[in-house]
Order: sequence, then structure tokens, then C-alpha cells
Amino acid sequence: MKSVLVLCTGNSCRSIIAEALINTLAEEKYIAKSAGSEPVGTVHPKSIEILKEHGINTKNLRSKSWDEFQDMHFDVVISVCDRNDSKTCPIFFGKHKKLNWNTPDPDKTEGTREEINTAFTKTFIFLKGKIEGELL
Repeated sequence: MKSVLVLCTGNSCRSIIAEALINTLAEEKYIAKSAGSEPVGTVHPKSIEILKEHGINTKNLRSKSWDEFQDMHFDVVISVCDRNDSKTCPIFFGKHKKLNWNTPDPDKTEGTREEINTAFTKTFIFLKGKIEGELL
């Protein structure tokens, strides 16, 4: 079983969704954790909602700092930050395969409830496609 760390800045949306998807879609091959360089401390309710809509387990998901994993080895580290964002993508040093999946932050979407829901759905679909295409 290979270990995966999914990183973003806040660890409330993108990395949380990716962690849950990897642990569900690739449970025979990978075990995933997620973290943020500046964790907000809570998982976005829409992240939980979109995962539950697709039958993905959300039980142990929590927003956490990458400091929690600084002494651990990971086989793969995936950054899901948005390169178009003003914040710098977190870099986790060590000997591991590095992937960068440029993912817009659905939490930054402004607009109607429908537009926000659409942003989270797009994030879910994008990350699911990346996992299926690059990890499975």
C-alpha cells in the first residue's frame, strides 16, 4: 500500500475532497492524508455535502496542518492549489513523487447557492478524473 499526502493552503475543500476520493476509489492501492500549509481548522460544509452526495465516507475528515506529517514518508505528494491564486503552492520536501493538480478553490466562488454548488461539483469531478487518470 502506497501513502499519499494531498496539500493545499487551507485544507478545507480541495485537499479534503481528494483525500476522501483517493481513500474510496483507490483503497486497495493507496492510503491518503491531507493537510494545509495554513489550515483553516474546519472542513467546509459543502465539501462534506458533495462527498456524501456521491456516497464517499466523510467520518474522519478534518482540517489539519502539514506539520502533523513533517516526519512521515509519503510515496506521492499531490498539490491541489490554484497556480492562478496569489498564495504560493505549498511544497513538501522529501523523496517522493510530486504531482501538481492545478485546482481552483471552490470556496472562493461568489454568487448564488447554485453557482457555489456548481463550483464544488466541478472540483469533485476534476479531482475524481485526476485520481482515475493518474493514480489508478
